[in-house]
Amino acid sequence: MIKLNLPDIAPKIKKEGLNNLIFDFIRKKYLVLTPEEWVRQHFVHYLVNQLKYPKGLIQLEGGLKYNRLSKRSDIVVFDQLGEAFLLTECKAPSVKITSKVFEQAATYNYSLKAKFVVVTNGLQHFCCQLDYDQSQTVMLDYIPPFSTGKS
Repeated sequence: MIKLNLPDIAPKIKKEGLNNLIFDFIRKKYLVLTPEEWVRQHFVHYLVNQLKYPKGLIQLEGGLKYNRLSKRSDIVVFDQLGEAFLLTECKAPSVKITSKVFEQAATYNYSLKAKFVVVTNGLQHFCCQLDYDQSQTVMLDYIPPFSTGKS
């Protein structure tokens, strides 16, 4: 797999039949190692190990509804009150981060109303802060650490 613009991790990888599998330490199971899963696992390790997000507040590939359609968000972090705090949409490193990727993340966030939305392909990461009261979106040059609470 390609080296990402994220801290290195020591993933548990095994071969099963024709598939390489990677261990997901949040869901505690092995998953097929796709390029997108490679990014998702690196990013969730980054959230937990560098930004100090508690594992218990992270949901991976959670189901949600949008206009009666079932969708799956890549990573959602909840705050201590159970409200969506940060939504992350992961793409394979070969996928360019375009406005279409942001639209997909915004669609997922429509029902969640997370305060922060991140899109990443493991090489580039973009984070925006949403202020629903003021109807404003601010692009940030960082991803907020968990210790900042709701800021």
